[in-house]
Amino acid sequence: MLIRVGSRGSRLALTQAERAAEALRGPGIEIALVPITTAGDRDRTKPFGQIGERGVFVKELEEALLAGRIDVAVHSAKDMTSTDTEGLAVGAYPPREDPRDALCGASELRPRMRIGTASVRRRAQLLSLEPTLSIEPLRGNIDTRLRKRVERGLDAVMLAACGLDRLGLGREIGRRFEVEQLVPEAGQGALALQVRAGEEQLVARADDPETRRRVEAERRCVALVGGGCLAPVAAHHDGATLTALVADEDGAWIERRSGTDAEAVAAELLATVR
Repeated sequence: MLIRVGSRGSRLALTQAERAAEALRGPGIEIALVPITTAGDRDRTKPFGQIGERGVFVKELEEALLAGRIDVAVHSAKDMTSTDTEGLAVGAYPPREDPRDALCGASELRPRMRIGTASVRRRAQLLSLEPTLSIEPLRGNIDTRLRKRVERGLDAVMLAACGLDRLGLGREIGRRFEVEQLVPEAGQGALALQVRAGEEQLVARADDPETRRRVEAERRCVALVGGGCLAPVAAHHDGATLTALVADEDGAWIERRSGTDAEAVAAELLATVR
């Protein structure tokens, strides 16, 4: 049996796809990796809001799934829309890795530092921690952003710790922010193996029920709040408690709520911003 696994073509995406492929391999199963270029890959200069809504790294993979060109799409769960696309389903969430945000180039925040990130979520929370920071837009894959930090003379860049770890670049991390300090993007640290609805059994062997429980609670909360990745909205489930926040893009205010039920946490957040 041949399973065609679609992935973005970056070094990190292909590394993640190969990890997923290893979990799917078995007697009589052959895996073919299919690199696919997304809108987010084609345009590495514009802010995400100018390219499109949440899902700029996902849409073309989903279209390939629906068209039958691939059988499985491997995503970073944080890149997905907060609700499932019609006709598709997440058949597996492999065990989650480090969900934290990482500071590269420095070990602590200092006044008036110049920090590169394209994430409004990171921007808002960093400015709430240190209002004098200069947050500068920075896009590109991990290697590109690490290189641009030096080229542009930035003091540090913000990246997802899991991506650096997966590429063997954990040495670049000066500080991993605890989730109490910077709440991660919903799904950060997890991979999502997406299939056509009704074909979940194709990847079921790779699913980790606990990762699924936590990530789906995070995605549900973000969907209800309605911010998506273009607004400073974040959610993280530590196994016992779901913590979510909404914030002003410049960090002037942050509303954070915790609980055990995604609907209740989202409702409390929405009540603070209406």
